[in-house]
Amino acid sequence: MRGGSNRNPSPLNRGVNSVFSFIRYAEFEILFVLFFVIAFIIFKDLTSRPEYNQILVKKPGGPDWWPY
Repeated sequence: MRGGSNRNPSPLNRGVNSVFSFIRYAEFEILFVLFFVIAFIIFKDLTSRPEYNQILVKKPGGPDWWPY
């Protein structure tokens, strides 16, 4: 008869369990960093378009306060 409860788990099992326990422990921090990374990538993509750059550079009428 094999008793699975008396044996030590394999190193692979222990490694997978430790990774999952870390993810459960640091879930909020991981999601927080992931949110800022995704927001940065989207903002960088939007601001790299020429239309967006023209909005920042050209002023539609009115006094020209900018030296360029």
